[in-house]
Amino acid sequence: MRPLTIDSLNPALLKVEYAVRGELAIKAENYRVQLQDGDRSLPFDRVISSNIGNPQQKGLDQAPITFARQVSTPHSTQPRRDSPSALSQIAALTEWPALAELAPDVFPKDVVARAKELLSEIGSIGAYSHSQGVPFIRKNVAKFIEERDGYPADPNHIFLTTGASAGVSLLINMLISSPTSGILIPIPQYPLYTATLAQHNGQPIPYYLDESKDWATSIADIEQALDKAHKANIVPKALVIINPGNPTGSLLSEETMTQIVHLCEKYSLVLLADEVYQSNLHRPSTHPFTSFKKIVCKVQSHVPLVSFHSISKGVTGECGRRGGYFECHNISEPVVALIYKMVSVGLCPPLAGQIGVDSMVRPPRAGDESYELWKKETQATHDALASRTQTMSDRLNGLPGVSCVASPGALYLFPRITLSQAAITAARQHGKEPDVFYALALLDETGICVVAGSGFGQKEGEWHYRLTCLCPGVDEYVGKLEKFHRGWVEKYGEA
Repeated sequence: MRPLTIDSLNPALLKVEYAVRGELAIKAENYRVQLQDGDRSLPFDRVISSNIGNPQQKGLDQAPITFARQVSTPHSTQPRRDSPSALSQIAALTEWPALAELAPDVFPKDVVARAKELLSEIGSIGAYSHSQGVPFIRKNVAKFIEERDGYPADPNHIFLTTGASAGVSLLINMLISSPTSGILIPIPQYPLYTATLAQHNGQPIPYYLDESKDWATSIADIEQALDKAHKANIVPKALVIINPGNPTGSLLSEETMTQIVHLCEKYSLVLLADEVYQSNLHRPSTHPFTSFKKIVCKVQSHVPLVSFHSISKGVTGECGRRGGYFECHNISEPVVALIYKMVSVGLCPPLAGQIGVDSMVRPPRAGDESYELWKKETQATHDALASRTQTMSDRLNGLPGVSCVASPGALYLFPRITLSQAAITAARQHGKEPDVFYALALLDETGICVVAGSGFGQKEGEWHYRLTCLCPGVDEYVGKLEKFHRGWVEKYGEA
């Protein structure tokens, strides 16, 4: 019998790279295991996973929203109404409906009503749902979109998904009709896009964001990328916009968004709007979020638009539940039917994730018993992220050879580091990209795991890293970054 080898597998898989879970994350996990096993030889006592936007991971302090957990999360005993951490132990009413009767004084009335309403529509969360997602929840998503944008949404054009990533992967797979099909992606970009394109034998068409203008999107740069693609016989099929940006945290103005919509019309591009950070706004009064759905409707455009959202980010932070959705707008019925056929292959998205989506798009309203606690928790999360983002960017900008845009949105900073020739030479001698070499040294010395900018894409000769603003204890956290960087400059010199 012939053994199973790499050479006998799909060769496209060898081209897939996903930096946020790559070499640095693997090494960080090995360090975490060493510490758990009692190894005291490391120069740090814990690993800080700043490489990924995972708000509820151990070591971070973004607590789950009580309302969503009361409605949908299986936990255990002795709840207290005044403590979110204790409330997180409440057994999910949708998991065990009898709890509402066994502990009638534990749950707020609006939570009990919500759970009963969902169960009457779902039946049991242990059963398959409609492949497109529970119809009742899709109707609630449509209402959320209508209230947000002021324009109608069709529940039949909304697909609940296993996180936003599943929807992105499906649409890219469908759009890549030949090996010459390409998708425009921002640089820096979230590695999901290049990884998915590699998996499905598509061509990435990079367009660069302008760091000098707070990572602005330039229509001229997109058109330059299109011209380059055409000369290389690549057929552009779609344009990806991440707004707010990942890893940059940038936020598009309505003027730029309108220009992007017209550009997609001009070049017959599908617009893929990754809007999973839409509620992560640090300066909402001056930097508000506007959806592409609203702009497309406002200018009465016929551009095909697919918009993605997720419960993994925002104040919800329920990454492990794998809940999300995408909305199709200006997409023909035959194409929607084909999308439905494809999602049917996977039977249905997880019910827990679907319930999470419902809680996200239908939070408590003023007058509900749960409203005051929900408001307090969500505001605390917004305030903490805004404060940490500003503090971290200010202090990083105070380091020699470091510049950092103070992101108005999302969960990250993407500081630029200027490296000396001695540092670059040392990196090359170790067979590493210079920013990877820097990030590995940071992990080895401090236990802080970041992602090198080369994993997201950057201009030739520039170096960055991405880190989250989720970590508590900013003084200690940033203090370690500062101490490491100054030691690095002392060792390798300034550029």
